[in-house]
Amino acid sequence: MTSPGELERSLRENLRGEVDFGAAARALVTMDASNYRRVPVGVARPRDAEDVAAALRICAEAGVPVVPRGGGTSIAGQATGIGVVLDLTRHMNALVSLDPAAKTAVVQPGLVLDRLREAARPYGLTFGPDPSTHSRCTLGGMIGNNACGAHSVAWGTTADNVAELAVTAYGGAAYRLGTGWAGAPAGLRELVSGNLAVLRTGMAGGFSRRISGYGGLDALLPERGVEVARAFCGSEGTLGVVTEAVVRLVEAPRAPALAVLGYADESAAADAAAGLLGFGPLTVEGMAADLVGSARGLPRGGGWLFVEMRDEGAARSLVRAADAVDSVVITDPAGQRALWRIREDAAGTATRMPDGSMAWPGWEDCAVPPARLGAYLREFRALLAEHGLRGTPYGHFGEGCVHVRIDFDLASGAGVARFRAFSSDLADLVVSHGGSLSGEHGDGQARAEFLPRMYGAEVIRLFGAYKDVWDPAGGMNPGMLVRPDRSDENLRFAVLPATPFAGEVARCVGVAKCRSTAAAGPQVMCPSYRVTGEERHSTRGRARLLHEMLAGEIVTDGWRSREVAEALDLCLACKGCRSDCPVGVDMASYKAEFLHRHWAGRIRPLAHYTLGGLPAWLRLIAALRLPPVVNAAARRFPVPGLTRERPLPPLAGEPFTRWWRRTGRHGAAPLSGALPPSPRASNAGGAGCARVTLWPDTFTEHLAPEVGRAAVAVLRDAGLTVSLPPKGVCCGLTYISTGRLDRARTVLRRTLDAVGDVRGSVTVLEPSCAAALRTDLPALLPDDPRAERLAAAVRTFAETLEECAPQWQPPRLDRPAVGQTHCHQHAVLGDAADRRLRERAGLGGELSGGCCGLAGNFGFEPGHEEVSEACAEEQLLPALRAAPPGAAILADGFSCRTQIAQLAGVPDGSRARHLAELLAEGL
Repeated sequence: MTSPGELERSLRENLRGEVDFGAAARALVTMDASNYRRVPVGVARPRDAEDVAAALRICAEAGVPVVPRGGGTSIAGQATGIGVVLDLTRHMNALVSLDPAAKTAVVQPGLVLDRLREAARPYGLTFGPDPSTHSRCTLGGMIGNNACGAHSVAWGTTADNVAELAVTAYGGAAYRLGTGWAGAPAGLRELVSGNLAVLRTGMAGGFSRRISGYGGLDALLPERGVEVARAFCGSEGTLGVVTEAVVRLVEAPRAPALAVLGYADESAAADAAAGLLGFGPLTVEGMAADLVGSARGLPRGGGWLFVEMRDEGAARSLVRAADAVDSVVITDPAGQRALWRIREDAAGTATRMPDGSMAWPGWEDCAVPPARLGAYLREFRALLAEHGLRGTPYGHFGEGCVHVRIDFDLASGAGVARFRAFSSDLADLVVSHGGSLSGEHGDGQARAEFLPRMYGAEVIRLFGAYKDVWDPAGGMNPGMLVRPDRSDENLRFAVLPATPFAGEVARCVGVAKCRSTAAAGPQVMCPSYRVTGEERHSTRGRARLLHEMLAGEIVTDGWRSREVAEALDLCLACKGCRSDCPVGVDMASYKAEFLHRHWAGRIRPLAHYTLGGLPAWLRLIAALRLPPVVNAAARRFPVPGLTRERPLPPLAGEPFTRWWRRTGRHGAAPLSGALPPSPRASNAGGAGCARVTLWPDTFTEHLAPEVGRAAVAVLRDAGLTVSLPPKGVCCGLTYISTGRLDRARTVLRRTLDAVGDVRGSVTVLEPSCAAALRTDLPALLPDDPRAERLAAAVRTFAETLEECAPQWQPPRLDRPAVGQTHCHQHAVLGDAADRRLRERAGLGGELSGGCCGLAGNFGFEPGHEEVSEACAEEQLLPALRAAPPGAAILADGFSCRTQIAQLAGVPDGSRARHLAELLAEGL
C-alpha cells in the first residue's frame, strides 16, 4: 500500500502545480459550508487538465480517493473528502473564450461565476443560474451540484445551460461529453438501453428542481436526445473531474424592475407564487418576517415575494393582477441591490436565531412542485414544532424550493438523535408532496442516505450502476450519493471541546463571503485574502485552522500552533468580518485570544512590547519632554522589532491634554475642567446632552493633537460644553491587538476607576479606539457593569453633533471629498451620521471602501510591508489618484492618514484630515 509520503512524492514529481500534504493545507479543506468534516491525506492544485489526469492516475494506482473542490460553498458535505483534494481554484480558473454571437463561453472549473458574468456583461449577456454565492462559487462547483439560483424560473439550472464538458475519470481517462453517445465512457449506452423502463417510469413526474441523486439521468433517454453532458451535471464529484466546460449564455434584461409583493404571511405568499409564473417572471423569491426583520423598503405584510420582471411595465402589470396586501415596484438599480442583499445574505443571516443562538444547514434546499408549496410549508412548520426545532424558511418560491437553517444541537448525543429523527420525518414529508430532497445544492452526505424513499430500489440500483460505469474503482468522492455515509456521521462539531471559544469558532458556516473576488465596495473583509488569494488568509480559512487546532487531529500542537500563527499573522484585525460576514465571525477577537494563549509564559515578539505598549511609552516620553529627542533618534536609528521600510510618524511637541490645560481658563483649569460653548455659538445643545466628554485617545493625545484641538473648536461652536476625563484613561486597543489581554484588562479596569459613573456622551475621535470601547471593553470585562455603561456612552464625532446639537449648521465647505471610511467604523460604529454631516457641510462624493492596510501596528511589523501596501492599492490609493482638483482628503483614522501620507505622495497642503479638522477650518 502506498504511504502518504510516497504518494506526495509521486504527485510532486508528476504535477506542475503545487502539492501540499502539510497540516495547514489539509486543515483548510476538512470542511465546506455544511455540517460535515472529513480529513484528507493531502491537497493538490493542478495547473491544467494534464495535471488533473496525472493526479487521477497516480491516486488510482495508489488506491487513494479523490475529491474535486471549487469554492467550497457546498452545504451537504460533498466538497469534503478523504484522500486527495484537488483544489481547482488556484490555477484552473480562466475564462478561455467568449463568443457573443454564439452566446457561449468556454470556462475552466475554478472560474468564479461573477468573473464570467462581468466578461459577458458588455455584450448584454449573462450566465443564467446565479446562486447567492455568485461572488465566490465556481463554475465547476455549479456543474457538480447542478446549481440554480434566483433566476432559474427564467433560465433553468446549470444543466440547462451546459453544452459540452471535458471530463477526466479516476485513473486518468479523458472524455468529451455533449449530445449523443460520442465521447461517453464504454458501457454507458448499454446501461441505458438495458434500463429504459426504469428511466421512463422510476424517474417520471419530475419538475424543474428535481436535483437529487443523479436526477438528470433520464436525459440519456433517446426521446430526450441523449444529453450526456446534461446527465453528468449534479454528480457531485462522484463520477469524474470537469476540466473545461462550454456553457450557454442568455440575454440579460436591460432595465429589469423588481416588484415586491406583501402578503399576510409566508403561506399566503407561497400559495400565490405558482399563479405568477404565467407572467413570465425572471425570479419569484419568497421570505417571511422572521428572516427580514425590520428591513426598510418592504411593503406591508408578514411574507413577501420578490418578483423580477424584464421591465417596469411588466412589473406593474404583475402588481395589478396579483392579490397582494401591499406592493412596491423598484426600478432604481441601487434600490434593487439593497433589497436583493437581504436575500443573498440569507444563507448567513438565517444561521442566527432571534435570540442569538445558531442554526445549521442539513435540510437546506428541499423542493416540491410549486403548486404544493403553501401546503408543504404549513406542514414543515408543524414538523419543526413537533421536534422542538426552529428555522426560518425562504427561497425560490416560484419553483417550490425552500432554504432553511435549523437550530439543531449537533454536539450532544441527544441532539444528534433528534437531528436524525427529524431528517427521516422530513424526507417522508417531502416525498409525500412529490418533491425532491435536494432542489439546488445536491444531496452530499446530508440527504443521500434517504434517496431510496424518493426514487425506489430500482432507480437506486441504476444510480449505482451509473457510477460504476464511470468509476468502477469507487475512487471519486466515496460516501456521496451512491453507497453513502449516514447523515449523522462525520459531523464537524463532534471533535470540538465544549468551550465558549470553540462555539465562536464553529460559528463560521463556510458560506465564504470573505472569498469574494468582486470589487470590495462597501465590504472590508478580508483584505489580506484579497491580496494573496490564499484560503488561509480568508476569514473562513483562519476559522477552519482554529477549528482544527481545537480538534487536535491534524493541527496537533494546540495554542502553540505554528500553522495558525502564520495564518493569523496577516490578519489586519480590521474587524471587517464582524459586519461583513453574514454570521458575524469576529476574527480580530479570535486573533487576540490566540495571541494571548500562544505567547502565554513566553517572551513575545519585540513589536508586542513596542507598539503593543504604545500608550505607556508615549506617556513616559511626553512626561520627560522627550518628543524632539525621540523624533530625531527615530529618523536615524531603527526601532527594535519594527520594520526599517517604513518611517515612524513623528510625536507631537505638545500633547493634546497639555494644550488643554494651557488653553482652558488661561491655564488655570484642571484636566477634568470644562470649556464652555464658544461666545459665537448660536445653537444650544440637545436636551440632556449640552455637555460632552472628549476622550483623549493615545493617537490624538500624542500623535495628532491638532485633531483634538479642531474637535474642541467645532463642539464649542455647536453650543456644547466640552470636558475631558481624568488622566490615564486608555481604551486598551494596542494591548488587545497584540493579544496582551491580561494587560488590557488591567488598563481597562484602571480606566473605569478613573472615569467613574459615566454621564452623557463620550466623544471618541479615533474610530479604532471608539470601537474598542464599544465592543472590546464589555467583552473583556463582562462582569463589570461600568463597562457596559461606558460602552453605551461612546459616540463618534459626527454622532455627537447629530445627537447633542441637532440644530447646529456646519460651515459650508462645498468641495468634493475622497478618502476612506475607517475599517472599525465600518464594522462596529457605522458611518450614517458621518454621511449626513458631510452632506450638510457640502462635502460631496463617496469615500472608498476596503482597508488602508496600515492597521495600527500591522504595517509597522517586519514582513508585512508588501501586503500593507497592496491593501492600500486595492481601493484607497486609486481613489486618491482619481480625485478631482481641490478635493478634500478625509480619513478619521490615524493609521489611514499615515498610510496616505507615506504612500500616496499627497502634497503637504493636501494632507489627509479628520472630519473635525475640515469643519474647524471652515468655521
